[in-house]
Amino acid sequence: MKVLVVEDEPRLTLQLERTLQAAGYAVDTAHDGERGHLLGETEDYDAVVLDLGLPRLDGVTVLRQWRAAGRSMPVLVLTARDGWSEKVAGLDAGADDYLTKPFNTEELLARLRALIRRAAGQAEPEVRVGDVTLDTRAATVTRAGEPVSLTAHEYRVLAYLMLHKGKVVSRTELTEHVYAQDFDRDSNTIEVFVGRLRRKLGAGVIETVRGLGYRVPEA
Repeated sequence: MKVLVVEDEPRLTLQLERTLQAAGYAVDTAHDGERGHLLGETEDYDAVVLDLGLPRLDGVTVLRQWRAAGRSMPVLVLTARDGWSEKVAGLDAGADDYLTKPFNTEELLARLRALIRRAAGQAEPEVRVGDVTLDTRAATVTRAGEPVSLTAHEYRVLAYLMLHKGKVVSRTELTEHVYAQDFDRDSNTIEVFVGRLRRKLGAGVIETVRGLGYRVPEA
């Protein structure tokens, strides 16, 4: 799963980047509205953390332009302002949720998880396929109740497929949601991660749809 953080305070940006990476996300960052707007229009994200008070282009404008261009990724707005009108403006511009600074990082992670689940049509924090359970709260996976050790990339591949179970996902789409923007991407490595996951979880968890990609079955 890949998240974009658009925040102009360097210390907070670094804190959010490290927190999100520790939670299993691939993270891109932007320090002004223009860069954030460009990344949001050209990259695929599972969620965006967007500050409203940005230089060059304010967050509300960035969000309005994304929505006008048909970009539908969930957006969590951050604001240091106490006034209700700024929060309303962010929500009216297309935000899905908001947090007022200062905030607790655990709350931010919980809100992001909820936004990503809802966007994928999953209401519950645990996603099950057969005897495999993905716990989005703890970023853990179990098989028949036993914990399964996964690398960060393996977890991202499995999480994306399980949150979109029943859907055929191409290698290109997986690559875009597994790696950060500045990472040396190689869609061929997706095959490696899928092979490892099958060895750890069983061959039937991830199906290959010839010529199209991969699919996790509904049940």
